[in-house]
Amino acid sequence: MAVELYGEEPVFTAVLDELFDLLGAEGAALRWDWLSTEPLVPLEDASRAQPLLFAVGYALGRTLIARGVVPTALLGHSIGELAAAALAGVFDLPHAARILACRSRVLADVPAGGLLAVAARPEALTPYLTGEVVIGAYNAPAQTVLAGPAGPLAEVAARLTGAGLVHQRVAARQPFHSPAVAEAATRFEAGFTAADLRPPSIPVYSTRTGSPVTADEAVSPEFWAGQLAAPVLFRSALDSLLDGGARTLVDLGPRGLSLLALRHSRVRRGGHRVLSALPTTATATLSTWTALLASLG
Repeated sequence: MAVELYGEEPVFTAVLDELFDLLGAEGAALRWDWLSTEPLVPLEDASRAQPLLFAVGYALGRTLIARGVVPTALLGHSIGELAAAALAGVFDLPHAARILACRSRVLADVPAGGLLAVAARPEALTPYLTGEVVIGAYNAPAQTVLAGPAGPLAEVAARLTGAGLVHQRVAARQPFHSPAVAEAATRFEAGFTAADLRPPSIPVYSTRTGSPVTADEAVSPEFWAGQLAAPVLFRSALDSLLDGGARTLVDLGPRGLSLLALRHSRVRRGGHRVLSALPTTATATLSTWTALLASLG
């Protein structure tokens, strides 16, 4: 994931080195594993993969801005929303490192669970919702993510299979965006209380509310920490972004958001450009990045 840009793009490299250093021993180990020839940071290991997703997305954003490609608005999914907030200046990089470390600590105590992406509209999944299994993300018109503890989620998966509904496990060992992580979200507030939170300098569209983050929300530790347990309203946030006049969408993650955006009928039919900074295969990173820069002029 973007390894080929490390050492080639000076800003990208410097930002990542700064963040890895701020993360201390964990950051040093993460950098070593990320740069290794074998994939040593599995996506389902949230304590390691999510700080890396933040780091790469944030560094790519800083690199584009340094090249004169300044976004008119930002939108992130789950951990990506924190990267968007950092890019918008809600908190600085040293505080981002503390926030990431706190997030990893509180998630370590969350019971095993997971996420299940289902090719269905939310209303079609009502019969499968329980007190423990809930909708964790509203991603696209017919792509909904269920979240819950391991046992109940497995039972729901079996029922979905029996009903002929297509579904797939998401790479996660915790039931993000569900009541099962509510206590962790409360403890996560501590990661933000010491941060100098500021209103965003670039509009950030929140997947917690589906609207731009307000000045009051931006300086609220509970607002950012609560995102951990709240459902991801990605479809609503994308609608709001498009209502704001966005025409070109640039995905700074591993192709996830660009694929979700392309499932949105307004994006497909409205002549919007959806570009990806990263390819689906590691070997094409440099060519994909070069093509992106050329497309953005």
